Amino acid sequence: MTHAQPLDTHPAGATDHTGARLVAEHLALGYGDRLIVDDLDLEIPTGVVTTIIGPNGCGKSTLLRALSRLLKPRAGHVLLDGRKITTMRTRDVARVLGMLPQAPTAPEGLTVADLVARGRHPHQSWVRQWSGDDEDVVSTALTRTGIADLADRPVDELSGGQRQRAWISMALAQGTDVLLLDEPTTYLDLAHSIEVLDLVDQLHSELGRTVVMVLHDLNLAIRYSDHLVVMRDGKVIASGPPAEVISVELLRDVFGLDASVISDPVSGRPLIVPIGTRHVYGTVGGDTLPEKLRP
Repeated sequence: MTHAQPLDTHPAGATDHTGARLVAEHLALGYGDRLIVDDLDLEIPTGVVTTIIGPNGCGKSTLLRALSRLLKPRAGHVLLDGRKITTMRTRDVARVLGMLPQAPTAPEGLTVADLVARGRHPHQSWVRQWSGDDEDVVSTALTRTGIADLADRPVDELSGGQRQRAWISMALAQGTDVLLLDEPTTYLDLAHSIEVLDLVDQLHSELGRTVVMVLHDLNLAIRYSDHLVVMRDGKVIASGPPAEVISVELLRDVFGLDASVISDPVSGRPLIVPIGTRHVYGTVGGDTLPEKLRP
């Protein structure tokens, strides 16, 4: 991938929000008559990659929607830099916080360049129209995500991995300090999932942005996260570095999963080895299961 000059994500006149704090206090969330999250407290560590994990229906995506102001809390509040996010102007929120929902869709025929340019909208006003600086930011975002050669292609003609790169490029052009990603690897095969997460990791390490993701693949969450938040039944069960959070007991209690936890030979972090009913504990295919793999 070609590396461009550092991206100017705080153009002249913009407020510097480096290290923006995102906090949830006594949060209650739901849809209709159904309460999904109740009395949840959470502070997102700044400048690191945090991934929210948990079984289906536990409230991961619902929490992310509330953190991004897409869902109004029934009780409690989300604070962005100490201010209640529900009282802030949409433009002000969008300058600090970017959200990439699950399987986002673009208008038919919209080109990649036009999609990425939409990331500059929060920085436009009656007194500040589109400028050469905006053009440079869009160009650099396309280059950083490795899709500059796709700038004139319609988004709906791209492969899944290319499409995710385009949306991440738009979020990058938005120039926010906090980036929320809801299942960024949805519908992607393993190779493209790794490609997208490598990109997110690279952008985080180069630009120092705070990233919050929701992922279903536990081993990818462990590999690509500095901090894990484990949810069950709308509550935070555990949080911290992967090595301190992931255990055989937690996997059984939260996910109902029998598994062994060993050291990942690539990252040195925990690696989850599920144990299904096909295999008898202690043997695999008639051979003795190594001691380090036994639950």
